[in-house]
Amino acid sequence: MLKSFLLAGLLATSAHAAELSRPTPLPFTNTIPVAKDLPFPGTMTLKVDATDNLRGVFKVRQTIPVPASGPMTLLFPKWLPGNHSPRGEISKLAGLVITAGGKELTWKRDEIDVYAFHIDVPAGARALDVRFDFLSPTAINQGRIVATSDMISLQPNQVSLYPAGWFTRQIPVATTITWPSNWQAGGALRIKSRAGNAITYETTDYETLVDSPFLAGRWFKQWDLGHNVMLDVVADAPRYLEAKPAQIEAHRKLVDQAIKLFGTRQFDHYDFLLSLTENLGGIGLEHHRSSENGVNAAYFTEWDKGPGRRNLLPHEFTHSWNGKHRRGADSIVPNFNTPLRNSLLWVYEGQTQFWGFVLGARSGLFSKQETLDSFAATAASLDNRPARGWRSLDDTTNDPVIAARAPKAWLSQQRSEDYYAEGMLIWLEADNIIRTATRGAKGMDDFARSFFGTGEGDWGVVPYDFNTLVAGLNAVTPYDWASFLTKRLTEKAAGAPLAGFTTSGYKLIYTDTPTATFADGMRTGKNNNLSYSGGILIGKEGQIDQIIWNSAAFEAGLTVSDTIIAVNDKPFTDDLIKAEIADAKGQKAPIRLLVKTGDRLRTVDLAWNGGLRYPRFEKTGSTDTSLDKLLMPRP
Repeated sequence: MLKSFLLAGLLATSAHAAELSRPTPLPFTNTIPVAKDLPFPGTMTLKVDATDNLRGVFKVRQTIPVPASGPMTLLFPKWLPGNHSPRGEISKLAGLVITAGGKELTWKRDEIDVYAFHIDVPAGARALDVRFDFLSPTAINQGRIVATSDMISLQPNQVSLYPAGWFTRQIPVATTITWPSNWQAGGALRIKSRAGNAITYETTDYETLVDSPFLAGRWFKQWDLGHNVMLDVVADAPRYLEAKPAQIEAHRKLVDQAIKLFGTRQFDHYDFLLSLTENLGGIGLEHHRSSENGVNAAYFTEWDKGPGRRNLLPHEFTHSWNGKHRRGADSIVPNFNTPLRNSLLWVYEGQTQFWGFVLGARSGLFSKQETLDSFAATAASLDNRPARGWRSLDDTTNDPVIAARAPKAWLSQQRSEDYYAEGMLIWLEADNIIRTATRGAKGMDDFARSFFGTGEGDWGVVPYDFNTLVAGLNAVTPYDWASFLTKRLTEKAAGAPLAGFTTSGYKLIYTDTPTATFADGMRTGKNNNLSYSGGILIGKEGQIDQIIWNSAAFEAGLTVSDTIIAVNDKPFTDDLIKAEIADAKGQKAPIRLLVKTGDRLRTVDLAWNGGLRYPRFEKTGSTDTSLDKLLMPRP
């Protein structure tokens, strides 16, 4: 016993006497030059060989003038407008070689910012010659596919470097792209000259270049939509380009209705870059004088099956005014490697989502009923999102940086980029507030015209902040807009803010039959949406893609990525599970599921007797309401 006490005392003394090592962190010095708003001395030249489209390899050759000998830093674009996050694909840059006067220089990647490359410019050097390859994805698990045998989606930020130390709007650049033989290309930059398959485009500044992507293809067709707006379309095959006159007319009406709404064109010319494909990666990305729009190959040829993605073009076109011309002040940065701040995305994206659906209805790209049905699907999704109880809308503006659109296991309890859809609900409510206060004399149209339409042809950037926005709303009609917006942005509530519908004479209800628009969404999304019929979204071959938090499916212990093998002892099919849910309505017995979780099978009792439930709006009156009037085309 005495020996044990002595040993314990010795150990305690040793532990007390020994001190842990405490290193001093090494200081960090940022050696990347700060951007200054001064003219860059010279014009960069950028040459891109895009002819290796089958392998998706883009060969880049750049000449970058040097202002002086000594340290210089080149940057690969990191923070990309429209992505709202640091998603520049630096991992796909390969084979980087930098020379000056024929002599290869040593480059070193910055130890903190991997998008920056440091070099030492030798005395007497006039320019740097840079070459590298951009190795674009060859499979979807590597990223968005941008090159196929029939088309290329080329974003200049992927195939260029730029010098640190200057605002990107101050760096001139002349661009030449060599396309595959007999291909045609569209984009905002106009052609200066041709030499075979090589096209040299007008010299511009680097900021504008990055904002001016290209879409090229073997099968290409262009339509003039009026107002100096073009529809540039590439497709997987010629038959997909066979658009009917009425379909193109709806796109013309989109342009016409947008200009009537905003009162001005905040561009000198504009190109819709539309890819009809099952092979190129999908996209919807705004630019000031163009937009990248990726939809299904049968966009025109299966037009009558449902609205599909026809809300994409109205959304992206609206961005020319909202998001590109008028932009939140905290998202205006000197270059593409300065972090973006996204506090006003509920305007940038939320009000754009609002106008996208309104313009879709006014132009005829969507029918009024399809628009209402889309609104109902959005309202139901947000109304059944428990995460609204802990996470406010304004916090979701951080989601592009937090999640970068990666899949989420429990979306309904995590939220996502809800500033799109819930932001739209805020502006629907705001429209009703204005119409009620002015007895129908004014609406959000008046705000759009005064706030976004600042000057014909001005495609510069005019910033705003929260106070500017509130002042703009008050100029339309006096109201406590600051309190209204603050409440909607910061509240944590169980249900979605549906006042924009309820005060406009529409009530969200659920029926056992999906609307045609909801059914089309399941068809194009290749899923069986039972989110409101027990809380399950089923993907291919019975795999569960989403479970609504706290739903019957959640309480039963089902999880995302489970696969349903059988329903009530019968082999699973989408039709079977819907039939069994319908038959169980009002019954006490649960629906018995055999599911596969990992490599194990288990039986799950789904206690759901509410039957099939699909969202739609029910009109509570007989006359045209403020929402009805909002969706009417303008004369």
